[in-house]
Formats: sequence, C-alpha cells, structure tokens
Amino acid sequence: MEMTSPNRYPRQRDAEMGGGSGTLADDGVICVSSDAFDIPSKNVPVERLWRWRQAALVLNASRRFRYTLDLKKEEEKEHLRRKIRAHAQVIRAAFLFREAGEREAPGTPGVIPAVPSGDYGIGSEQLTKMTRDHDLSSLQKYGGAKGLSNLLKTNLEKGVAESNADLIHRRNAFGANTYPQKEGRNFLTFLWEACQDLTLVILIIAAVISLVLGMNTEGVKEGWYDGGSIAFAVILVILVTATSDYKQSLQFRNLNDEKRNIFMEVIRGGRRIGISIFDIVVGDLVPLKIGDQIPADGILISGHSLAVDESSLTGESKIANKDLKRPFLMSGCKVADGYGTMLVTAVGINTEWGLLMVSISEDNGEETPLQVRLNGVATLIGKVGLSVAALVLAVLIVRFFTGQTKNPDGNIQFIKGQTSFKDALNGAIKILTIAVTIVVVAVPEGLPLAVTLTLAYSMRKMMADRALVRRLSACETMGSATTICSDKTGTLTLNQMTVVEAHVGGVKLASPDDVRQLSSSICSILIEGIAQNTIGSVYEPKNGVTPEVTGSPTEKALLSWGLKLGMKFGDARSETSILHVFPFNSEKKRGGVALYATGSEVRVHWKGAAELVLDSCTSLMDSNGHLQEMTSNQMDAFKKTIEHMAALSLRCVALAYRLSDIKNIPGEEERGSWSLPENDLILLAIVGIKDPCRPGVKEAVELCTNAGVKVRMVTGDNLQTAKAIALECGILHSEEQATEPTVIEGKVFRAYSEKVRDEVAEKISVMGRSSPNDKLLLVQALRKKGHIVAVTGDGTNDAPALHEADIGLAMGIQGTEVAKESSDIIILDDNFASVVKVVRWGRSVYANIQKFIQFQLTVNIAALVINVVAAVSSGEVPLNAVELLWVNLIMDTLGALALATEPPTDHLMKRPPVGRRESLVTNIMWRNIVVQALYQIIILVTLTFAGKGLLNLSDETKEHADKVKNSFIFNTFVFCQIFNEFNARKPDEMNVFKGVIKNRLFMGIIGITLVLQIMIIEFLGKFTSTVKLSWNLWLISVAIGFLSWPLATAGKLIPVPIIPLGEYLRSFLKKPSKENEGDGSHPPGDSSF
Repeated sequence: MEMTSPNRYPRQRDAEMGGGSGTLADDGVICVSSDAFDIPSKNVPVERLWRWRQAALVLNASRRFRYTLDLKKEEEKEHLRRKIRAHAQVIRAAFLFREAGEREAPGTPGVIPAVPSGDYGIGSEQLTKMTRDHDLSSLQKYGGAKGLSNLLKTNLEKGVAESNADLIHRRNAFGANTYPQKEGRNFLTFLWEACQDLTLVILIIAAVISLVLGMNTEGVKEGWYDGGSIAFAVILVILVTATSDYKQSLQFRNLNDEKRNIFMEVIRGGRRIGISIFDIVVGDLVPLKIGDQIPADGILISGHSLAVDESSLTGESKIANKDLKRPFLMSGCKVADGYGTMLVTAVGINTEWGLLMVSISEDNGEETPLQVRLNGVATLIGKVGLSVAALVLAVLIVRFFTGQTKNPDGNIQFIKGQTSFKDALNGAIKILTIAVTIVVVAVPEGLPLAVTLTLAYSMRKMMADRALVRRLSACETMGSATTICSDKTGTLTLNQMTVVEAHVGGVKLASPDDVRQLSSSICSILIEGIAQNTIGSVYEPKNGVTPEVTGSPTEKALLSWGLKLGMKFGDARSETSILHVFPFNSEKKRGGVALYATGSEVRVHWKGAAELVLDSCTSLMDSNGHLQEMTSNQMDAFKKTIEHMAALSLRCVALAYRLSDIKNIPGEEERGSWSLPENDLILLAIVGIKDPCRPGVKEAVELCTNAGVKVRMVTGDNLQTAKAIALECGILHSEEQATEPTVIEGKVFRAYSEKVRDEVAEKISVMGRSSPNDKLLLVQALRKKGHIVAVTGDGTNDAPALHEADIGLAMGIQGTEVAKESSDIIILDDNFASVVKVVRWGRSVYANIQKFIQFQLTVNIAALVINVVAAVSSGEVPLNAVELLWVNLIMDTLGALALATEPPTDHLMKRPPVGRRESLVTNIMWRNIVVQALYQIIILVTLTFAGKGLLNLSDETKEHADKVKNSFIFNTFVFCQIFNEFNARKPDEMNVFKGVIKNRLFMGIIGITLVLQIMIIEFLGKFTSTVKLSWNLWLISVAIGFLSWPLATAGKLIPVPIIPLGEYLRSFLKKPSKENEGDGSHPPGDSSF
C-alpha cells in the first residue's frame, strides 16, 4: 500500500504516552484529539475507555467487547487487591506488636512446634504460618536456617537432590508452585454469545412466525421452507461465528500460559540449573539477584545488600532491606538490589501471592488502538446500513400495503379488505426479515474482531519467530515504529564472551591464560578478586569433567579466565569471608567486595569499566607482585591500551583492589549503609573481552534502514568499543560519520539542556557509556519529536525506559523479571533479527486489516446499493434473507479468516512506517473499492432490470424467469466476491497471486466457499429460494467474476493523490473561524477514513 512519509504530517500524541496530550503541531502546541475512537497505545485512562464504548454502535455487546478490558471487573479486582494488601499489613502490624510484647515478657507462648509431616520434620501448615506472619521467633525455635533446612532435608550448600522421586515427594507433601485457575470458557459459552446478536434474534423470531404461518397456510410439507431456511441460515452463521471465536480464545489462552511461565535458577545437587517457576518445590535453594522475581515464599540464608520491592503485595513502593534478622521473602516481590540465596518454605496457594492470583486469575481482554478505531469504522458503516435498511423497510411496507407488490404469478399480494390477516402478517414478516438481514450485512460486527483474529494469528506465529507478546497493542504499534534504540551486548552481539587479551601487572600476556610471566602473589590476589567479586558460580564435578560456569556473560568470561589461571573456585571463596558487597551498578559501572582473611587486613576488590576503574587507581602491582606508584606515563599507556582494545570491539574490564584495616570497617549493624572505599586503588589487570557480532545482524539493520526505521545503539560500553561494533553492524557506515553528536557519550548527552537534547536526539546513532537514565532521556526526546520509539532492555534499571517507550522489548535470556514485566514484547532469543521480525509482523497486522476492510467495504457498498435501487424502483430485492446471510458469512467470518491471516511479506519492509494516526482506508484502497463496487453495481442493476432479456428467459413463465434471474444474480454476486478476495490480498501490487499457494488457509476458505456455493445453487434450492442453473449460466457467472481481475489491474494504473481523501473532505467542510483555526482538534490523519 502506498504510504505517506512519516514526516509529511505531524503525528498525534497523547498525554498518557508522555510528552503531550494530543497532537504535536508544527509550532509545538499540544492539542487533544476529539475523536472518541482514538486511544493511546499505553496507559489509557478509564474515561477514554468508557467514552469509546458509549459511542460505538453495537449489535452483540458480549461478542464485540469480549477482547476488551472489563472495566467493572477491573474495579472489583482492585478492590480485592486492596483488601488482601490490607490483610497482609494487619498481620505484619500484629506480629510486630506481639514481638514487642514478647521482648518485655520472655517465654510468651505462641510458637507452633514443628510437627513432623511424612518424612519431613515440619509440616506445611507450620511453614506457611511462620512465613506469612514473618514469625522470627518460630524460625529461631526451629533452629534458624540451619535447623529448618535439616527439618526439610535440604543441604544449605548443595540444595535438594536432583532425583525425580524426591521432587515428587516434596510436591505431594508441601504442594506445587501453581495456583488454581478459572477454567476457560467452553464452546457452548461462545455459542450462547453468538446467539445474542440482536439482528439474529429478530431473524429467529421472524423465522419462527414465518414457519408457523407457512405451515398453517401451505401445510407442513411445503410451508416450513421459508421460515426453516432462514432459521437454518441463522444457525449456520451462529455455529461458524462461535467456532471461529472459540479457536481464537484457545490461542490466547496458550499465549497467556507462556507469559506466566518464568524460568529461574535453583541449586540442586550442588549445581545451578534453570527450571520453570512452576517446578520449584519446598526445600529448594534459589539464588537471587537484582531484577529477579521471588518465585515462592522463603527465608534468606545468605546474601549481601539485599533489598526487595514488596509493592506488588503491600501496595506501598517502599524498598525492604533483607538480612538474617529480617529474612522473610515473599513470593511475587522483586529484588531491587544486592544478591542472596533463599530457602523455599511455601509454594503455590500457601503463599499470599498465590492467594492473590487465585482471586484475580481470570484474564481480561485488552483493547488496542486499532481495534477501537475499527469500532469507529464499524459504527459509521452501521449507521449508514441502518439508514438504508430503514429506507428499504419503509418503501417495501408502503408498496405492500398500497397494493403495488405482486406475487411471482402476477397477483397483487395485498388487497385491502380481501387479504387475510395471516397473509398480510406473513408478507410483512418477510419484508421485515429482508430489512433486518440488510442490517446484518451492513453492520460489520466482525470488523473490530478481525483485529483480534489477526493478532491471535500473529502472536502465535511470532512465538515461532522467538518473540512473546505481553501486550496486544504492541503488535500493531510495532508496525509504526520509526526508530529502535537497541542494546549492544547480546542483542547486536552473540553474548558469548571470552577473554582474548589480558594486561596483568603492566605486562601484556602472550596469551590470556599464560601465567608463566606472573608471580604467584599477583596470581593469588587476582584469583581472589575474580572468585569473590562475582554473582556467578562454578560447579566442579568430582569426576574431572569440565567445570560448569554460570552467571552473566561477563561474569562467565572472567570466571572461565580465572579457571585457566589455576583458580579453584570453592577453595578461593573459602579462604576469605565477605564483609560487605557493593553489587555491580549500571550507573557507576563497577562492583566491589570487602574481604577479610586473617589478622587485621581487609582487601576491597573492584571490577568494572576499564577507564573508570583506572581513573581511581594511584598504583599498580607489577608482574612480580611488587607495588609501585603509577606514573602519568603509565596512566597514559594504560589509556592507550584501553583505546586500542576498544577499537578492536573488545569490552574492556579492569580489576583492582585496595587495602584497609579491620579497625576502619563499621560494625555489622552499620555495615548496611557503608560505602566501600573506591579511591587509591591498586591496578591488577585490564582484560579485553570479545563478544562477536551476531550473524545476519548487518542485514537486519540494513532491512530496518530501507524500511524507514532508524537503528540506534545505546550501550554501557566504552565509546570506542561501541563505535567499532556499530561499524561492524552497519549502524555507522564510515569512520568519518563517527563524530559528535552522531556518536556521543551518555554523560555528554545528559549534561545538555532539555531543549538541546531534543534537537540532538534525532542525530544520535551511537551512545556509549550510557546509564539507564540516559536511555530514558533519549526515549523522551525522540518521542517529543514525534517518533514511535521501540527500546530494548534487559536490566532492572531499564524498566523506566521500557515503560516510557511506545514499544518496550525485553530480552528473554539475559533480561530480568523486572525488565520483562515493564516490557510489551519479550525477545526470547535476545537476537536483533527477531526484533526486525516483530516489525514485519506489526506491519502485517495493519496491512491485513486494511485488506479485510477493502474487501468488506466493497461487499457492503454493492449489496446496499443494489437492494436500495431494486426496492425503491420495483418493490422487490434480488437477494433474499438467506442469500444475504450467506453473503454476510463470506464477507465477515470467512473473509476475516482468509485475509486477516496473511503472513508478512518482504514488500512490507520496502515502505515507510505506518503513521499511527494515518487513515485506515487509504486513497489506494478507496480507488480499488470504487472500481470493484461500481463494476458489481452496474452488473447487478443491469441484471435486475434487463436480466430476463439478456439471459434469454422471455419465453419462460414469469415465476420461473424471476427465479432463474435472481438465482443468477445471487450466483454472480458471490463469484464477484470470491474473485475480489484475491484482489484484496495485494491492494497496491499488480500480481495478486504472489504467494497465494503458500497460504493454505486462504486457498482452503476459497475452496470451501466455492463448494458451498455450488451446493446451495444445485441442491439447496428449497432453502434458498433458488433454482438450478444451466452450465452456460454458471460459466457466465464465473466469467463476470473473473473480469474483476483484469479490471483491478487496470484500476491500479489510475493515479491517486498522496494527501488522504479525508483531508480534502475536512478542508472542504471546515468553516473558517477563529475557534477552529489552528486548534488542532482534527489533526491530519486523525480520522478512521
């Protein structure tokens, strides 16, 4: 489809999406949209949701609003959440009060003794009560963490056994980490909802009355056909609709199950292994780090600087610090800082989180901006359809009761004073049935639901392309993305890091693991820093198998390097004890640990961004293990070394330490707020870590560029490293291009004023040494300039940027749970190529909806015009109720299935992004609709008034001739739709057959429609009031339908203006006045049409 440039018209924006409250006009004035069917893609206010619901014309509310947010249930859920949170706070307060009383009166009873349960020394009830009440005195009575682990038969170092028998036994004893979910709606529910369509209800009532009257007047054998055929057609529509909706619901249910399935690390048999959150059992040891979701209730057995965000349970955004005096951890909370290991004590419905999930487990829908806009389109078309139906009804009723309507045999249907009441009522019922059926065809009830159909299809296919959609609207918004701010590590690169260059003690090692050049003293202290200043782990099997290294890619690279230097991980960690930890911080880009061995010496180890750690160094340890002051020449040499490694696209990490005295270390109580000394460091080593570019990433970046989507790299790495990778990936094309502000450091961008940031943001291609806040500032600046921004992120601190962006893309492998929860789509393989596939699918959603709209509008216009013309001129309509219902089935449900499930093509990535407020019906679509509808109207009107002569039926009886003519009109109309369905596949391409054979669903639906049409004409004439057609009439019907193909090709040669038709209409209708001049209430592209 021909698209306008994304910069041709100002984009519309919403306050809830940040940066404004409506349209950003050229003069910078923000204006509010007055369109009820216009909602933002994120954080939609409840008032806006109510507004579009009230404005929509709906015939079947239960079906139309099935995949929208149930606002009343949301209010009930929030009320329930508040009750559960209040309950939790009351329990906490009561426990604190009781604990204070116990301190004053020791020996107060209240601790439930450990009651053995099966093979375990404690039961589920005692564990649940202790954890839920944060009962520290009970924990102490059970012997603390050590005693509790003995009762649960858990080794505090190795965890539970890996055997399936033991895990099953624990599940049976303490429950599984799942909670009961409300059963999904069955097929009968969807059947019942489909029956609630107002027009179908009227048709069923009319069918019953017609059935009774027909059997009374014509007898049972002949009289049941009219009413029975309508009833059968309505039942068929209901069955097909319910089946389609039910299959969609199953797809959404499966995707929701995928969303809930979080993978965690646990320690079993001494090894760290990844398992589903649903497989965690009581007694498991779970390592926790920043960004993790706590998977079950438990107690902290070891940890450093651990802080937990409990707002999901308490409703208060207060960070709770956890240590051995406050060890209780609650399921569903997030780790905000530090790291630790927890012992699981309660799972599933034995946790407060489990109880909360049971209460609110039903998944409500979520409307998308495109779905709401389509409701606007359906409402507009529906109003026109209702007007047409009312006109037809009025004309037919007047003609009937004034004696101008005749039977096929030429007799007048109604003669005042002579026609019986039964006959008059039967005639009126038939007229009403036709009018109501026109409403069924005219009101495109399935149009908004076509969005959910194409989204369900796209989401399922995107899973195969390694993308999990968390928010439906992100699918369609991704098609409008104009820029992608991507991380470097793991997204553009493979995330397979290895140390390839090492400078230790001021000496460049011949190979990174060549320790022959180093003294034992520097090796010893280097290994100590690597082993202790990490959240990674090394599992060393006893049988001599290669050790298993776990942790982040950087941690794994350093630990693997340490192993090559001769590190014994377990021994190195046992030789010193950790006093305090400063977890790696993306703002400071370093992490540290204070260690105590013997005597009074304390060593504080640091590692982090090479140039930043180097700036804090005043001395170095040489290769012989001697300390020496660092001269300015040495400092310059190290900086050049870092620049050289960065130019080779290596990640540069420095390791350093400093000495301190135990006397200068705060006591255990004050140590939580102690900041580790980070000045006067002694440099140990600078290493270069290679993380190769992903294969195919350059092609993916090029594809985005050709599609009008600018890729920007935002990384915490050294600017030189970022520049080298950007050149390798194709984000930068030459060294000459790599100048400020195209390539910029985060601190430089951060220091700009807001106005300068807004101007500079669009020019940025690479941002190095950026913090999460810099990424957020970049996103905000780009959105102010009207960009639709997609952002990738994996860390906890990326959450604000992911939330602020139009589309937040979290990494599935390296991403934290906090990042994933703030995202809209999870990239399961962390691959940038998968991000590009998401863009393709986003564009496909929009394109498929437009194909369906073009097809449906063509049918609507042709069917309405022909019925109105025929009703007004002759008092009859060529298409009866059953035929119209069959056309509606082709147009609505079957048409949506065929066109809304077209897979994306390369053609979609050869045009600019779709403007978020651009017209749904483009000028190209209007051209195609007018050409096809006009052709069909001319053919049908000609056949209606001159069909008998053209079809050589003059010698036939009037009744038979009319039946043949009307059957031929019906057959021809259906064939026009079958052939036009092919045209709708490619609205802006000449070759409408490209890839059609690969789309089995499309071909299957065309085949089914064809077979059913043959059956209707040849075998079901009694039901549809049609007659069999001769083979030459069949050929003529097919030929007329076939002509729509060359006509469509010729029509595509007609040029169309670039400016949308809606703009011309608005400028023509708009009256110049001071009130509406420049008010922005109708921004370009705001209309659905």
